[in-house]
Amino acid sequence: MTAILILGAAVWRDGPSPTLMRRTLHAATLFHAGRGDVVIPCGGTGQFPPSEAAAMAAILRQAGVPQDAIRLEDTSTNTGENIRNAAAMLGDARDVLIVSDAFHLPRARLIARREGLRVTTSAPPLKGARLWPQIKGWLREVPGVIAVLLRIR
Repeated sequence: MTAILILGAAVWRDGPSPTLMRRTLHAATLFHAGRGDVVIPCGGTGQFPPSEAAAMAAILRQAGVPQDAIRLEDTSTNTGENIRNAAAMLGDARDVLIVSDAFHLPRARLIARREGLRVTTSAPPLKGARLWPQIKGWLREVPGVIAVLLRIR
């Protein structure tokens, strides 16, 4: 079994953020292409409800992913928790396809491997994404990757 893990992104006051939408629709495309057996949207409730996972589950259902293929991880508050909590849901299964933005995937891959998962990754196209948030994302991830490598996180 391969699980598609969608790493969390913000839910805004008026609904899912563009990042959350982009990641979730990409995961639905991967599911329909046969790249995974189940989809695990990850993320707890941030500043605005619902949880990131619940918002993604609604988008997945609208995109035709069957309810029985969706397993919510709705308590995490960061990337490490996203992956550790999802890994605990997998039982003996160890194959995961992690979906997030490209800048986020190197750190996510390191964390997942540390959890004993066999990892592939996929990033959604950035069509329509604004440049500055992407630049900030890459800059933010540099210390994050270093922290994971040094086992600080």
